[in-house]
Amino acid sequence: MDDVQTITLQRVLEALVDPVRRSIVTQLCETSVDLKCGSFDLPVSKSTATHHFRVLREAGLIHQYYVGTSRMNTLRRAEIDEAFPGLLDALVTADQKATPVPH
Repeated sequence: MDDVQTITLQRVLEALVDPVRRSIVTQLCETSVDLKCGSFDLPVSKSTATHHFRVLREAGLIHQYYVGTSRMNTLRRAEIDEAFPGLLDALVTADQKATPVPH
């Protein structure tokens, strides 16, 4: 796992440019448990989802590990908050404002 000093703002922002990756991060922000790759509601194929998880992992935003045959995802919340205070909260807030609430 990358040390917090190796997480760069450039790589984090490049990873968060894509709406699918923002959705993954937002879903992880909104839960207190680690999620299997198949648990995410994503509008892409499995192979494309794998690519998005890799980009997030390489940017230092998530950590992945196996439980049996399931690949689990955890948000590196503490490290990201330490390196870039308020970034994840701003991302979730922006996502909530952009998502219309059904009446």
